[in-house]
Formats: sequence, C-alpha cells, structure tokens
Amino acid sequence: MSFMENLIEKANVLVEALPYIQRFRRSLMVVKFGGSVMEEPELVAGAMRDIVMLEAIGITPVVVHGGGKAISAALKEKGIPVKFVNGLRYTCGETIKIVDDVLHNQVNSQLVSLGRDAGGKMAAISGKEVLRAEKTLSKDPVSGVEEDIGFVGKVVGVNTSPILEALAEGKIPVVTPLGSGLDGNIYNINADTAASKIAEAIHARKLVFVSDVPGVLEDKDDENSVIPTIHTTDIPDLVSRGILSGGMLPKIQGCVKALESGINKVLMINGKIPHALLLEIFTESGVGTQIVRPDSRM
Repeated sequence: MSFMENLIEKANVLVEALPYIQRFRRSLMVVKFGGSVMEEPELVAGAMRDIVMLEAIGITPVVVHGGGKAISAALKEKGIPVKFVNGLRYTCGETIKIVDDVLHNQVNSQLVSLGRDAGGKMAAISGKEVLRAEKTLSKDPVSGVEEDIGFVGKVVGVNTSPILEALAEGKIPVVTPLGSGLDGNIYNINADTAASKIAEAIHARKLVFVSDVPGVLEDKDDENSVIPTIHTTDIPDLVSRGILSGGMLPKIQGCVKALESGINKVLMINGKIPHALLLEIFTESGVGTQIVRPDSRM
C-alpha cells in the first residue's frame, strides 16, 4: 500500500465511524473496567486512551473500576485469606482497610494518570462520596441460604453531584467501588453493581463492562461460544442451566436493574482485544454480548 493509499484508508475509517459518532454524541456512557485486563499495562493504557478519545469526539464517559486482583495480592502479602461467597469478596475489618487503600492509592490513581498521559482531563472520585450503602448478606441463588460476608454493602442511594460536577468541568470521572454507610462504616461494593447503580442514577445511555472474558459464553470452556444477544427474559433459564453463575450473577442482576431504569443497552466486551471499546461502539456487529429488554430495538 502506497503512502497516499494508507492516508486514504485512514480517512475512510473516520468516515465510516461518522454515523456512530452522530448517534452517540452527547450520550452518557458508563464504562466499568475489571478482570485481569487491569493487570496488563499496555491494555489498560490503551483502554484509557480510547476513553479519552470518546470524550474528545463528544461522547461523555464515566469510568467505574474494580481492582480485585490487586486487592487479592495485597491481602496475600499481609497473610489475610482470600474468600469469595457467591461471587462477592468476604470483607473483614482488616480487609476493608486494604481494599480502601488499594482502590484509591493504586488502581484509581493509575487510571487517572494514564488518562492524563493520553491528554484527558480526569477526576479521581471516591465511591465513598457517591454511593450510600448498608450492610448486606450473601444469598445463595439456589438454596436461598444467607451468609454474613463482613463489610460488604448494597447500594441504597447515589449522590450524583461529584460526578456531574466533574462532567460540567469537562473532566472524565474515575470512580472507586466503595460506599459510605449511615452507620459510619465503609463498605466494599461489587464494582459491577456500583457501575450499574451509577449508570442508573445519571441516566446513562449505555453501560459497558470491559473485562477479561469475551462475553457470556454458552460453553464456559469455549471462547467462541459467545452469546451475542441476551434478552432479560432469557436470564432465568440461563441461570438454571448454570451458564450465568458465580461472579457473573451480580453483574447480570445489575444489568437487569439498569435496563429497567431506562438504559438503552448493556454490553459485555473483552478488554484483551485492542480497542474493543471503540469496536463495540463504532461497528454494527460489536465484539461481545449485548443485554437488552425484550421490546428493545436492535
């Protein structure tokens, strides 16, 4: 390909993206980062660069992040056992201190720094200022048995002011998944749930989960078995068949509530694919699983 042909090809790509830019311009979009994707510096840097690009072309992104692997590593270093119950981390008094420290001083600060390196105006926002929480128990989806899992909370309210103020200043909010309880305690919030609740509260158009899985798999051992579209009415059957289980359950539950609140579409995409976020938004086929209401127009 000649130099001029290469330039023309690049221009064609921009032109092809125009309808999607026009469709989503000025739309609020919540993007949740998690999984082992966050452990690969090049992928994280690329994803934050894509986020900055979205903002530059007129889409309004809000980032909510997890940090599970970094937290587990810190707990291991301190000799504190790592335990999960129905997809939620058991969080004792010592654990919540480590969760708080890692999420704010390691994960959030890294994402904000990478966004700034890409030329974005970023705002580090603590979930403790945004999410109002109360203690919750873990309920087994099959037996219904409830178990105390420590300082893990459910979201009972969202203070959107810090996020909206950052957006009004032209900044991209990057939010940690922690909540403040009326009892004065800090609660660990499942990051998928936090993203869903924030998306619901700010009336986002889209909610996108970026992780290390390609989407919802029909066969967990076959990454080529991605289910491209799931309607909310399909979910009970997928749970009973074991296709939706473990850590996927709080994600799916959050998706359903977000859709019920008026969000147009929830997407699950594989962050290990370079520019997965841009491919999902600016191509018709997408690269993961979309979850929609039965009456949603495709």
